[in-house]
Amino acid sequence: MSNLQLTSSFYRFLAGRALFSLVESVLLVAVGWHLYQQTGDPFDLALVGLFQITPVLALFLVTGWVVDHVSRKKILVYGAAMQSCILLAIAFVMNAASFDKWQLLLLLSAAGAVKAFMSPTIQAALVNIVESKRLNKAIAISSTVWNLATTLGPFIAGILVAWIAYDTYWLLVVGSLLTLISFISLPAIPASNKVARSWAVMLGGFTFLRRNPIVFGCLLLDLLMVLLGSVVALLPIYAADILKVGAEGLGLLRAMPAVGAVVIGVYLARYKSDFAHTGYTLFIALVVFAMSILMFSFATTLWLAAVSLFIYGASDMFSVVIRGAVVQHHTPDELRGRVSAVNSIFIASSNQLGDFRAGSVAAAGGAVNAAIWGGISALLVAVWGAYYFKDLRKLKSSQTANH
Repeated sequence: MSNLQLTSSFYRFLAGRALFSLVESVLLVAVGWHLYQQTGDPFDLALVGLFQITPVLALFLVTGWVVDHVSRKKILVYGAAMQSCILLAIAFVMNAASFDKWQLLLLLSAAGAVKAFMSPTIQAALVNIVESKRLNKAIAISSTVWNLATTLGPFIAGILVAWIAYDTYWLLVVGSLLTLISFISLPAIPASNKVARSWAVMLGGFTFLRRNPIVFGCLLLDLLMVLLGSVVALLPIYAADILKVGAEGLGLLRAMPAVGAVVIGVYLARYKSDFAHTGYTLFIALVVFAMSILMFSFATTLWLAAVSLFIYGASDMFSVVIRGAVVQHHTPDELRGRVSAVNSIFIASSNQLGDFRAGSVAAAGGAVNAAIWGGISALLVAVWGAYYFKDLRKLKSSQTANH
């Protein structure tokens, strides 16, 4: 494959990933708004999250096996086609004369099932499209674009809901069809593993992680840092009660982690594809992440809180790119789907439970104490990880194991 063809394939994949994430984030905001308008019941908003995450948790053993044993291009194409059909059905439900929330929730559950297959496939397919020597740069670009898509999604959703209301869902169908076109245009990707299905094979991702402390360390540290340190759920409290900056200030606070992540993502993609001391660089980024949480916890002005959150997002992007490169380079392709499925569970759990942890501690002891304990916990995790995962700490390059 020529360099030009490789670049073209990667950017088609990138467009598909960005569109898939953008459509999903717009959908969640629009559905949350319209569902609450229809029912006026806050518990229905909790049901939206529950119905979406349940299929991801229930199917991850199956999805990991499928990603390793079926052409990843086929999964992306069929998944995008299913997403289009589900969004078309949602558009009809939302524009119907009589609204049925259970129809909507079941369709969202179906969308969650599609995501259960798409998320690990998107993680695993990148290595099939990009040459190994360019993988680190591709991960940085892909992570940056994903951050942009998920950041712009809520903003775009707000504009669309205000301008075209329920017609937003028809526009999402168009977006999903563009996703489908992007994935159809990818080169063929053969199945990575021909081994028959068995419990041992389906659990191969866990077996590999148990025997590979470098990859397992990357995934576990990601889970624990976000689970114990995330402050996103605390931002409305800080904006309203501590900084007293209102909705406008909240918008700035919500945007700053993404701004930091995008700035660092662009820098890494353009100037830095690998590090001379990858392991040490990773743990430095984790320590900076923890310190940014502590810095935020004591903020009494908007500018200090914004700077803290910028560093929070920037250091997180540093670790995301490094960990992503290490996992991709150290995971055999025939196991990449199952390992990515485990990673998807870790990501979903850390994000959902991290918000629950922050909100619960804030309810019991106040938002400032919740942020302080989050920073201290993240710092302890970084120090413990550096001690426990010695092979990861001593890793010289993301592309090769230590010798």
